[in-house]
This record gives sequence, structure tokens and C-alpha cells, in this order.
Amino acid sequence: MHDGTSRDSDILIVDDEQDIREIVSDILADEGHGTRVAWDADGALAEVNRAAPDLIILDIWLKESRLDGIEILKTVRRDNPSVPVIIISGHGNIELAVAAVKQGAYDFIEKPFNTDKLLMTVDRALEASRLRRENAALRVREETESHLIGSGSAMRALRAQLERVARSNGRVLLTGPAGAGKEVAARFIHDHSARHGRPFISVNSASVSPDRMEEVLFGREYEDRPHDPGLFEKAHGGTLFFDEVADMPIGSQSKILRVMLDQAFTRIGGTDTVRVDVRLISATNKDLPKEISEGRFRQDLYHRLNVVPVEVPGLDMRCEDIPELFDYFAARLNTEQGLPKRALSDEAAATLQAMPWPGHVRQLRNLVERLLILGPESGAISLEELPRERVSDQASGSEALNAALVGLPLREAREVFEREYLIAQINRFGGNISRTAAFVGMERSALHRKLKALSVVTTAKGGARIARLDEVEETE
Repeated sequence: MHDGTSRDSDILIVDDEQDIREIVSDILADEGHGTRVAWDADGALAEVNRAAPDLIILDIWLKESRLDGIEILKTVRRDNPSVPVIIISGHGNIELAVAAVKQGAYDFIEKPFNTDKLLMTVDRALEASRLRRENAALRVREETESHLIGSGSAMRALRAQLERVARSNGRVLLTGPAGAGKEVAARFIHDHSARHGRPFISVNSASVSPDRMEEVLFGREYEDRPHDPGLFEKAHGGTLFFDEVADMPIGSQSKILRVMLDQAFTRIGGTDTVRVDVRLISATNKDLPKEISEGRFRQDLYHRLNVVPVEVPGLDMRCEDIPELFDYFAARLNTEQGLPKRALSDEAAATLQAMPWPGHVRQLRNLVERLLILGPESGAISLEELPRERVSDQASGSEALNAALVGLPLREAREVFEREYLIAQINRFGGNISRTAAFVGMERSALHRKLKALSVVTTAKGGARIARLDEVEETE
């Protein structure tokens, strides 16, 4: 009995003797493996081209074949380097079998072969291949760790939505401002999907020139050396993320659409059809319907990409998460760069929550690094340590408010101040009226009455509640 860890594998058996093909196929089928057979080079390469097997068992000497086993091995190793090959060798071909191992074959089995020896070699080859894939996937995951930081209502809603999306295999279009964390959301989908152990490949759509896009996407073949795989090939079995897809050159969009429809392509310089299984996730901070109306984006591609639309909220929609995000970035910078691990003072946290963040989470991360580099080694970060331009952003708002108040009677000025103050506090706490009431020192019922008197309402947006002046009041 063989307890190899790989079962239900797809194994291609290539031998010119029908009885050998049938015997090996029956033995492997009894062990739960799926098998395919071929008897010459053309048949073998056609099977590989149709779908790469998990393992190939290849006779070194094939009668009346266009290519012998060594040449087939070289072709397979060039185009499908992750597929292990076991050589079957007659007694007179041992030297050829040894040469095949040097060319990259996993091992060889001498005819007449022992069943136990065959199964043990198959199990080891499949296990070695699995470990290589897992190690490669681990390296990818280390580089693409996903963290959706924040316990506020907007992030809880986003996290729940992404978890539902991850369970499907549908194409996802992420929208939201630059710096909001759309790539992190894409990685979260990948890590929580059935593809989580496979590659996650990310590309900025504007970073590749139109004349190189086809080579970057589909790869290139050469006569004298291994092929260069493209992004689709690298992402096989996993996820391919197109960041800022609106910036993709219009000439490249048709090529993407073709592969999306067929899940197949031909490398530049090659003739073989390469089939892939790739989930596409794309992201943009632009209005794609507007891009379509102005002729910069294909409508058919938009509908193919936009199967599941997801909006990633900007930092202005989740100000309550700023202290948690700050602590997360400070801990990461401490581990990665050895910067001091410091926390925010209450005053500094409140100030950051009230400031505008046009660069969103990316801007906050940069500010954390700046504060840790320039500040002292220990102690909470004080209000005085915040960069002057950030404090002046808030000050300029205060100056504008002061200018507006000067020409008003006291009662009206007080209403304007209270309205702006309460809107800022409610948004700081993610629309949570109870927390706002506790902070400002009012009973919840009293705060509700005050908000109604000031014509301040809260509305749901992106999973969060945002305070604003009632539109009816604004138009009167």
C-alpha cells in the first residue's frame, strides 16, 4: 500500500508499446490518479498543449516518432518547467536515461519495472512538485500579505462584502480614490478564495508601453533557450490584478478581452496554444463610464470586468480607523526598519481624525514613517510633533470659519460653530451617535434634538454613516 500525499492527479503516459501504456494506466488508476496516453511526440505535445498534466511518464525511445524522449523532455522543460517527468528506460538505454535526468527529468525507471517502484517514484515526483509550488506560493504570499485594518463600520462592511466575493470566481472591479487600499482589497479577496495557495500577480496598467503589452501579458518563445512566461502564465491557477485599469492603452484592451473570453493565448514567436485558469481583479480611481463616453475605454471590456463592483472607502469615510491604522503602520515600521514603536496621544489622534486626507491611507502611512523618523525614541506622539502643514490644513479651515462668523450675530454664529463642530465629531466616530454624545458630554437624546435643530443629518455611504447639513436646509 502506498500512502503518497498526491491523489486525483492528471498523469500523461507516453510509450510506443500499447501494453505498457495500458498496464501503467491501470496501475495508476487503481491508486486514484487520472491518466492520459500518447504514443509519439506529436500526440504527447498535443496533450501537454491541451492542458499541462501534473506528471509525465515518458519512454526514452519511441519508434517512428518525430522526436525521441530526450527531445520531448527538453520541449516540456522549456514550456512547462513545473511539470515533473519520469523516464521509462529499457536496459540498453540506461545511459540515455541518466542523460535525461541531467536534462531535468525527475528520475528514471528501468523496464521491466516493479509496480511498487513505479508507484513510489510517482508519489515522490508529485510530492516534490507540490512542495515546489507551495514554496513558490509562500514566497508570493510573503510579498503580498493582505491586511484590512480597521474596526469601524465602513471597514466591517467592506470586509464582509469581500469575504462573500472571495467565495465566488467572478471578476471584480474595485473602485475608490487613489491611496484607499484597492490592491490590499484585491489581495484580501485572493487570500480568502479557493486560489489562496496560488500566485497573486499585480501589474500597474499604465506602466507597460502599448508595444510591449502583448509580450508582457503572454510571454515570448525562443528557439535556443527557455521561453519567457507572461503575466497570464505566471498567474495560472491564481489571480491577476490590473491596477488602475483605466490607464491601460486602448490598443491593449482588445488583447485582454480576447484572453478573458478564451482563457487561452499564443506566446509571441510560438505556435502552441497556452491555456490558463486565471481570476481577474481590476481597480480604478476614475469614472469608467465617462472614460467610455470619451472613447478611452472599451465598453465591452468594462462589462466583462465589472461583474462584481466593489467600492473601497477612502480614509475620509473611515476617520475612526486612523488610530488603529497608525498603530499598525508603527508596528510594521518597527519590525521592518527598526523605527521606534510609538503611539498617538489623544490630542494628536483627534487632530488627525479631523484633518483632510486627500492621499488617504497611503498618505497616512507616509506621515507615520515621517513622525517616527524625526521624533524622539519613546513617548506618545504629541500634537506639537505633527507637521506644520498638516496642522495648518486644520488651521486654514478654522480661519475660514472664523471669517464667516465675524459678520454674524452671536446666536447665528454659535449655530454655525456647533453645526461644524458636531459634523466633524460624528464623522470622526464613524457616524456613531452614542460615542459622539459621550465625547462631547451630552445625553444621546439631547444630541439628537440638537442635530435636528441644526439641520444635521446622517446618511449611509460605503458601509459608514456620514454627517452633513440637510440638503433641504441647504437649498432654502
